[in-house]
Amino acid sequence: MSDSSQTPETENQAATDAGAPGLQIMVQYVRDLSFENPGAPNFADMQPEIGVNANVGARKLSDTDYEVGLKFRVEAKNGDNVQFIAELEYCGVFRLINIPEDETKPVLLIEAPRQIFPFARRVLADATRDGGYPPIMLDPIDFMALYQQNEAASEAPDGADNEAPIN
Repeated sequence: MSDSSQTPETENQAATDAGAPGLQIMVQYVRDLSFENPGAPNFADMQPEIGVNANVGARKLSDTDYEVGLKFRVEAKNGDNVQFIAELEYCGVFRLINIPEDETKPVLLIEAPRQIFPFARRVLADATRDGGYPPIMLDPIDFMALYQQNEAASEAPDGADNEAPIN
């Protein structure tokens, strides 16, 4: 009869010991949240134009741990009048386990943001709802396409900077 008392932690340790690559989220949090509501209380029959800017960045904390941040700026305008501006920086600390160095950047700028995006989207939806507007539900982001665009821009001969540096 086999011992089936292995916990998820010991299973994770066994996978780590076996050299299997992994990405472990240690913590996630709101670093900065701002909601400006200059259009209040003029909400009636409003169909604002919504503009969304998103950015991804990562920074090294230790040999294995990295902070990955998603930054969003959502601006709603009704004609020339700003109804609201919501800004969010949502971060997670990720531990890389047996990830080759040449794969670190794509893991941090594609897979890590993919894992924390739903939580950031919820924070923005709650902020806009609490501000008196319908909740803004951000469309899913293709982090791989964003990464590839940034890589292509950084390799361009004009010396364009990559939007998502790791330092």
